[in-house]
Amino acid sequence: MKLIKLVGLIYLLCLSPAWAIDPFVVKDIRVEGIQRTEAGTVFSYLPIKVGDTMDDQKAAAAIRALYATGFFKDVSLEVEQGVLIVLVRERPSIASIEINGTKDFPKDQLKENMKYAGLAEARIFDKGALDKATQELKRQYVARGKYGVSVTTTVAELERNRVGIVFNVAEGEVSKIKQINLVGNHDYKEDELLGMMKLSTPDWMSWFSKDDQYSKQKLSADMEAMRSFYMDSGYLEFNIDSTQVSITPDKKDIYITINITEGAKYTISKVGVAGNTLIPKEEVEKLIQVKAGDTFSRKALTETSKKIGDRLGQEGYAFANVNAIPELNKEKHQVAFSFMVDPGQRVYVRRINIAGNDKTRDEVIRREFRQIEGAWFDTEKIKKSKQRVDKLDFFSEVNVETPPVQGTVDQMDVSISVKEKSTGSFSVGAGFSQGEGITLTAGIKQANLFGSGNHIETQINTSKVNQVYSLSFTDPYFTDEGVSRGFDIYKRDTDSSSTAVSEYSSHTYGGGVRFGVPTGEDESINFGVAFESTKLGLFANPSTRLLQYVNTFGISNKNLIGTIGWGRDSRDSAIYTTEGTVQRANAEIALPVFDMRYYKLNYQHQRFYPVSSDITLLLNGEAGVGGGYGGKPLPFFKNFYAGGSGSVRGYESSSLGPRDVNSQIMGGRKRLVGNMEFLMPVPGIKEKSVRLSGFVDAGAIYGSGDLPGSAGWRFSTGVAAIWVSPMGPIKLSYAVPLNKQPVDKLQRVQFSMGSMF
Repeated sequence: MKLIKLVGLIYLLCLSPAWAIDPFVVKDIRVEGIQRTEAGTVFSYLPIKVGDTMDDQKAAAAIRALYATGFFKDVSLEVEQGVLIVLVRERPSIASIEINGTKDFPKDQLKENMKYAGLAEARIFDKGALDKATQELKRQYVARGKYGVSVTTTVAELERNRVGIVFNVAEGEVSKIKQINLVGNHDYKEDELLGMMKLSTPDWMSWFSKDDQYSKQKLSADMEAMRSFYMDSGYLEFNIDSTQVSITPDKKDIYITINITEGAKYTISKVGVAGNTLIPKEEVEKLIQVKAGDTFSRKALTETSKKIGDRLGQEGYAFANVNAIPELNKEKHQVAFSFMVDPGQRVYVRRINIAGNDKTRDEVIRREFRQIEGAWFDTEKIKKSKQRVDKLDFFSEVNVETPPVQGTVDQMDVSISVKEKSTGSFSVGAGFSQGEGITLTAGIKQANLFGSGNHIETQINTSKVNQVYSLSFTDPYFTDEGVSRGFDIYKRDTDSSSTAVSEYSSHTYGGGVRFGVPTGEDESINFGVAFESTKLGLFANPSTRLLQYVNTFGISNKNLIGTIGWGRDSRDSAIYTTEGTVQRANAEIALPVFDMRYYKLNYQHQRFYPVSSDITLLLNGEAGVGGGYGGKPLPFFKNFYAGGSGSVRGYESSSLGPRDVNSQIMGGRKRLVGNMEFLMPVPGIKEKSVRLSGFVDAGAIYGSGDLPGSAGWRFSTGVAAIWVSPMGPIKLSYAVPLNKQPVDKLQRVQFSMGSMF
């Protein structure tokens, strides 16, 4: 019997010629030592087949191939009478992975992450994968500021060639920034510069903001903010020389040192324009945000380049390049700039592509576009197109890209992608007051009916005070020019016996038609006519004003109402408004067809100011006035009211204004409301669907019959939260009245919620 044993790849490669085997023909192949691995798997990786001639090179190749599978920790070959015997020792499989001591992360999440490192139950155990998984586990804790985390591993051998792995984690405490040192600042105090940074030493809000936990990304952002501050303040040669981050041996405290060179403060000596401007040079010069004598500002230069580029973009030069070329005078600390203009090739739009609108029809989006196919590229028209699609309020996201057409130098496509949101909703509104307890309203609306852009809404209110049933339909593009048409029908029953309003009941039904005509990109006028019939019911001992109304108009009356209005909406977005204005002016007039003769005028002005990149200031003002004409008074049920959500929060709905001798709310002929509100994201949450606000409300109702202590201004302040949730928009506010009078009724908490479908 001839027996030659070849053990180990390294031994085989180093084998001297004296130990070389004689080549032989493989008659058969037998695999020994396998427990979990199928013999067929070994044969598939083995580069030797029955009938091949075996030699030293093929033996070495066979051992390398089997080692490379990762299945085996030992491989050897034997030859017995022409039969090749493959002897293997399998690597153990992982029977279980246990993680102890973790609180910051769910164990299932950690195990899932370990799979990417090659470590998972039922897989072959690999020491390299174990080390990699350990380092990944530590990295996750370090990312949360726990630099003192300790991870130890135990590998226990089990029966049937298996192992159990145990991770013991000591999470430790979060490492805090103990001190931030600035070196090299002379013109600005250290406290002022540190105040610009997101990172800081611990304070009373650090438990929430986490700004005392070091992050390389946060530090880089802070350095860029500091650089921008200096560069916008004239320090053209400002430089951050180095940053050092050190941690104490106990891994609890972090020290940061930032070395800077401020340099000299530069002023602008001269500004000019060069290159091919294409448009009148005087027009370009008006776009320049800096002038001789100004302090150097990188922000102003960037803004100037953008404005010039945008202006050229309106003429079709989408690839215009505008660079500010500096010329320094270091002795005088002055710098001259020449804005070099290269318009590039004029381009036109080949195609407008729309994506993401699974429900909304293409034409609904396309008709809002001001940029058209085949026309010259216009940045202003594309910006306006995006805003108009945004204001449809059918989408949670609207993105526009302008990729160049490959193989051309004068064509671009406009690609708009949208993310549709639910435009149908079932809404429920609620409020709580001591007088009425919880009040509820409900409504169903669909703002994008069958993807056509048409709007339909029904409102149902079955409270014991107001029972309202209404249906409205609007076609925003009744004509191709954008003229809208809408219809309204409604039935309203009122029983004021349980409210602060004078006691009476009324039964009203009506309907009308309305039109809207665009007069500009952001402006429109609207007009309409509606018929209304009202029947009044009086309780025992009615008030004087109710008797006067009945004596003038009778128990039942009809009315033909004409309306006309004007509106302007220049908001940058209806999804997440940060700037712009909304103005509305409306007039309601009782036409002299029936007995009634009255008018009501309303005006609202909203303005959004971006205070910072995250905070928006909303100012809202409303004014209304009404009266009669032709010797007829304003009907009492057409009076103005205020209080509650939408006017002065913190007071019961419609509870402000004049009262009669029985302290019943009368409403008034004049209404004034003002609101100031700061809108901001929730700290630590980037999702735009959630917003917080702090507000101050003011309002007053005036009219005949004002009584001391019941009329006049009311003020409130509070906080609110708005969440566009998967179930629909949820709004919650808490308000505190600032000048409550004894006759006032309060409603501090108000909320509304909806369910999308």
